Amino acid sequence: MKDFSQKKDLLINYVEQLDEEKVLELAGELLDEGMDPLELLAHMNEGMNRVGKLYESKDYYIADLIMAGLIFRQVLELDKMNSHFKRQSKKIGKVLLGTVKGDIHDIGKDIVRGMLEANGFEVFDLGVDVPEELFLKKAEEYKPDIVGLSGVLTHTVDTMKGVINAFAVAGLREQVKFIVGGNHLTEDACKYIGADGFARDASLAVKKCLEWINSKKRQGETEND
Repeated sequence: MKDFSQKKDLLINYVEQLDEEKVLELAGELLDEGMDPLELLAHMNEGMNRVGKLYESKDYYIADLIMAGLIFRQVLELDKMNSHFKRQSKKIGKVLLGTVKGDIHDIGKDIVRGMLEANGFEVFDLGVDVPEELFLKKAEEYKPDIVGLSGVLTHTVDTMKGVINAFAVAGLREQVKFIVGGNHLTEDACKYIGADGFARDASLAVKKCLEWINSKKRQGETEND
């Protein structure tokens, strides 16, 4: 088995440094050498987390976050990434995703979407500034297993709570799992919102979604026995 440790560290550093050319070149090289696309995305996400920390410490600006998001999307568009994901024709679950009303940030949401799709989920992305009525309407249309609410601004905590309350009033709350995402979120905020889980990191968001889908599958198999 090939040892990618040195190149992996280089890739993470290039992402942190926002070196678009070197990231794309090295990502392509690693895929050609046999690195699993999901492993590559995990390393990319580690670099993105470093970018996020630099933004929080005010060493990076919003333009740097946008650049990091663009680099991530370009890696997702690499031929070997696309061909790998297209081979995964059988979807493991459905996720309805959107940035809640009052917030137009989409970088984190887009990264989560890419990683969810890479892991076999069918994702319905509603975009940004999404009102609760649209979440409800599309949930009734697509029948997702999971609804993901994204928000970077602190006031979105109340907006997220409003979306979940609307699902409860409509009698749909028990039909889906809710995951909320944003750097400002905490365990207490998650409980206040009424979500089933929260994540400040794309990898953690995907991990939770996979756990829920696997649990649902096991439950279904048990009920069918």
